[in-house]
Amino acid sequence: MKISLAEREAELMDVLWDHGPSTVNEVQSRLGDVLAYTTVLTVLRKLEGKGYVGHEEEGRAHRYHALIEREAAQEGALKALVSKLFKGSGDALLMHLVSRERLSAKQVQRIEEQLRKAHRKEKP
Repeated sequence: MKISLAEREAELMDVLWDHGPSTVNEVQSRLGDVLAYTTVLTVLRKLEGKGYVGHEEEGRAHRYHALIEREAAQEGALKALVSKLFKGSGDALLMHLVSRERLSAKQVQRIEEQLRKAHRKEKP
């Protein structure tokens, strides 16, 4: 499944990933900015239509829950970014990030370790 989240959809998904199943009111109260109840409901229904969110009835309310993992959404967003802005080149993205950031020695060490792990997986 190709996962693509708009910015507002990602914000609501973060609430569900961080806090678990939630009602519209609970999602609304946990957002960083003020959104109308109907807006939150509309976005949750849109996410449900895409198959990213499900719900259970709880009295008169619905309790929404994530059907996709955060890591799967991150992977989809990263693939879209690399495709759109870096001509499909993951190494171009990595070079861009490394050249733009001031990295600590610890960060460099972590990146080097990830590269070694990726290189080991590549070998038959």
